[in-house]
Amino acid sequence: MAISSAEGMELQDPKMNGALPGSAVEQEHEGFLPSHSPSPGRKPAQFMDQFEGKTSFGMSVFNLSNAIMGSGILGLAYAMAHTGILLFLALLLCIALLSSYSIHLLLTCAGVVGIRAYEQLGQRALGPAGKVVVAAVICLHNVGAMSSYLFIIKSELPLVIATFLDMDPEGDWFLKGNLLIIIVSVLIILPLALMRHLGYLGYTSGLSLTCMLFFLISVIYKKFQLGCTVGHNETAVESKSSPSLPIQGLNTSCEAQMFTADSQMFYTVPIMAFAFVCHPEVLPIYTELCRPSKRRMQAVANVSIGAMFCMYGLTATFGYLTFYSSVEAEMLHMYSQHDLLILCVRLAVLLAVTLTVPVVLFPIRRALQQLLFPSKAFSWPRHVAIALILLVLVNVLVICVPTIRDIFGVIGSTSAPSLIFILPSIFYLRIVPSEVEPLYSWPKIQALCFGVLGVLFMAISLGFMFANWATGQSHVSGH
Repeated sequence: MAISSAEGMELQDPKMNGALPGSAVEQEHEGFLPSHSPSPGRKPAQFMDQFEGKTSFGMSVFNLSNAIMGSGILGLAYAMAHTGILLFLALLLCIALLSSYSIHLLLTCAGVVGIRAYEQLGQRALGPAGKVVVAAVICLHNVGAMSSYLFIIKSELPLVIATFLDMDPEGDWFLKGNLLIIIVSVLIILPLALMRHLGYLGYTSGLSLTCMLFFLISVIYKKFQLGCTVGHNETAVESKSSPSLPIQGLNTSCEAQMFTADSQMFYTVPIMAFAFVCHPEVLPIYTELCRPSKRRMQAVANVSIGAMFCMYGLTATFGYLTFYSSVEAEMLHMYSQHDLLILCVRLAVLLAVTLTVPVVLFPIRRALQQLLFPSKAFSWPRHVAIALILLVLVNVLVICVPTIRDIFGVIGSTSAPSLIFILPSIFYLRIVPSEVEPLYSWPKIQALCFGVLGVLFMAISLGFMFANWATGQSHVSGH
């Protein structure tokens, strides 16, 4: 999709939009566009920020994959039950490709102006107001994501600990969810959030992905162990043990649907789209990538998106084939709560969610620094203070606001399509000059259609959310 546009830029005047010094743009074109190779013994030119990235390709893949991986993976089997296997996988593939194209737009814009900060791209495209809007969208979206992760810790960790200890989760003070999220935030999240560079979190991101891989393997194993399950909250040991019991849901037998449609399908599709939201983390990871280039960072994105597509697809397929149309929005609730393997899986999911929070916090801190301290050098007191304030704010939200999921549902329905579709397309249309890509060229028409698609996603998400509120129905939680 419009890959040739980046190659065409190198044939144009490097001072094409007149806003940067010629040397700065020339350095960017030498160091960024993939067709330029430095002469022997000459160090490649860098971006305007002059930051020397040291994070390896593999660690960058771990960090971006961890940013993509969200709690929404627990609800993808439910989404498949309302679309069918083939339609779900086709939609998931389309969304993965669209997400990759969106990142291509971001990286192309970064290459044109030599900027690797989302907020500065907003300023370049829309002026000072654009910088504020982009920073606000990133902060709202990632605060919502952090809060959703801490909500999972608050609700699930007391149950897991109480089950391991064979205790009543409501009995003892040390099993209170509000206390546990404070302990987890202080002992685990805060030390990781104080890392100066995002690349250092590659090891914890790898551990987080390993935990989710364990979750996937367990789902596959349980499919073959349980066969056709019959309960709604508890599962039968074998399908043949109770063949006459009906299954609740769309079907009356353990029959997989290839294509299906119901009223919930149009609500689950946007949730599937939001499962690939990672765009606030793309440019920070790009900044710290060793030997940065558009082609190298696009490869990081493609590997990460491809890996998450496989994990999402396998988890949804085997989860659906275990419970069929009776699957719940939170798939782990379908398994026996006293199964030791499932307890270990729940603990692994909690660990993965906990280790994801610091990765999500980094773009918020960077957005605030770009907005409030754009010309200030790095400062440890400011670095620590922002992390502390953010964690305190999110903890207060999770502890004090019991219905915050609906609030963040609105935030997610507006910020996610903005980050994936609308902002990258606006950046491309505004930043890539007409001398390189005319307004009516195919790449810019693609970008325009991409932005319109984002507006449609936003309208659909908000429409179904308000409809659910009006009818009193619950919905599937997303990323």
